Amino acid sequence: MSTFHHNMMRRALALAKKGVGKTSPNPAVGCVIVRGGEVVGTGWHRKAGTPHAEVHALREAGERAAGADAYVTLEPCSHFGKTPPCAKALIEANVARVFVGMVDPNPLVSGRGIAMLKEAGIEVETGILEDACRKINLPFVKWIQTRRPYVVLKSAMTLDGKTATASGDSKWITSDAARREVHRLRGKMDAIMVGVGTVIKDDPQLTCRVPGGKDPLRVVVDSWLRTPLHAALFALDSKAGTLIATCSRDLDKLKALKDRGAEILHCREKGGQVDLDDLFVRLGERGVQSVLLEGGSHLAGAALRAGLIDHCMLFVAPKLVGGAGYGLFAGEGVTHMGDAIKLEEMTVRKIGADLVVEGKPVSRGDTE
Repeated sequence: MSTFHHNMMRRALALAKKGVGKTSPNPAVGCVIVRGGEVVGTGWHRKAGTPHAEVHALREAGERAAGADAYVTLEPCSHFGKTPPCAKALIEANVARVFVGMVDPNPLVSGRGIAMLKEAGIEVETGILEDACRKINLPFVKWIQTRRPYVVLKSAMTLDGKTATASGDSKWITSDAARREVHRLRGKMDAIMVGVGTVIKDDPQLTCRVPGGKDPLRVVVDSWLRTPLHAALFALDSKAGTLIATCSRDLDKLKALKDRGAEILHCREKGGQVDLDDLFVRLGERGVQSVLLEGGSHLAGAALRAGLIDHCMLFVAPKLVGGAGYGLFAGEGVTHMGDAIKLEEMTVRKIGADLVVEGKPVSRGDTE
C-alpha cells in the first residue's frame, strides 16, 4: 500500500478522533473523498442518530464523488438503523474505490457493507492502518464483542508511588496541565466511577470541565449506602445522571437518595461488597461502552484483582512524599514478584511537569 493511501487514511483518522466520546453507542468514524489526487470531501460522525461520516463527506464532494476514492476508517454500514446505510450512499454516488481501515465487528454489518460495495462493482481494499483504526474505537469493539464496557483506570501519584500523604491529603499531586487532560478524558468516556470513600473524603463533582465537553454518567460504588445526601454529585447543573451501585435494601436510605435525584442499581454481593463483575455486566446492558475508574484505592484494588481493567493511565508527578502515605491499590496483592501484573503496549509522554504512563495490564495467566 502506497504512502499516499496511508496519508489519506491518517486524515480520515484525524477526522474520526473529533467524534470520540460523542458518538456512543456508535463508533467514531472518519471519511475522506479523493479525486485525481485532490481531497474533495471530508466528514466524521458527530453524534449518534445523525448522518455518518460518509454522508458528510459525500455531501461536501457533490458531483466530484463520481469516480473518486473513499477512505473510511471503519467498514461502511449496510443496514438501516437511525440513518440509511452508508454503503448504499457510496454506491449511489458512483465512487470508484473504497479503502477501509477495519472491518466492522458488529455482526449486523461485518463484511456485509464490503460485500454490497463489491456487488455494485466498486473496488474495495481493507486493513489500511487497521491497528490505528481499531485503537480509536476500543470501547466500541469490546462492547460489541462482549457487551461489557472498556475500563480505563486513571490515577495520579508521586514518584515514590503515593496517591496521598499519610494524613490523606491529595490536592494537588499533578499539574494544571495534567488535570486539564483528565477533564478531556472524562469528556470521551460514557461513565466515570468512584468508590463511596472518595465521595465522602473528596466530595468530587465528577464532571468534564473543558469547553464543549460532555459530562459522563457518574457511578458511585456504595455497597451499604454511605453516600452523603449533601454530596456535590446531587447539586449539579448537568445532563448526566448519578447512579449508585449498591447491595443494600435499606428502604429509607434508598428513598432519600432517590429523592436527591440518584438512580439506584442493585448488584450482586460478593465478599460483603458490590460484585464489580456484575456491575460492569449491568452497565454494559444499558449501553455503557467505556468507564473511567477514577477514585479509591479499594475500588482500584478490587478491579485489578478481578481482572476488570483494560487500560491503565497513570499520571506521575515529580514529587516525593516519603513515609507511609497511601498507594494506588488497597487490599491483598501478589506475594511473589513473578506473579505481578505487567503492563504491555506501554507508552510514556510528558504533560506539563508530569509523566503519563499508559499500558494494558496483563496477568501471568494471560501470557502463559
